[in-house]
Amino acid sequence: MKVIKRMYNHLNWANQRILETLQNLERDNPQARRLFSHILSAEQVWLSRLKGESSSQPIWGEVEIEVCAEMVKKNRNSFDAFLSSIDKADLDRFITYKNSKGIEFKNSIGDILTHVALHGQHHRGQINAQLRSNHTEPVNTDFITFVR
Repeated sequence: MKVIKRMYNHLNWANQRILETLQNLERDNPQARRLFSHILSAEQVWLSRLKGESSSQPIWGEVEIEVCAEMVKKNRNSFDAFLSSIDKADLDRFITYKNSKGIEFKNSIGDILTHVALHGQHHRGQINAQLRSNHTEPVNTDFITFVR
């Protein structure tokens, strides 16, 4: 649990850094914003699945940066509450869920939580590529920077 919680502290820190960068751009970067809203929407979908709830929310769409800011806060609070409600043994428990195509899968809670953290980091890298291509300094969201 300690490692998972640390991963989510990093995820929240990295999301906040990306949010602040996108909020402070002189010109909107729709591609970067779309990737960021995808990260946040996917986090919400996975959390719904972890809680045994329906997850029909679209994970790709046009979301304004103000909505992203609300999602960052909501996701942080929701994952904090979820992680506080489980223990180490729960990480090995399997849950069944359906993906966006209605196909059923079974994965452990620990694997899903790891996936969500890695998924976000992957797309934050894509956001940084978008920023760089538009002559904006990329955001350092490296884990080692976080722990320093």
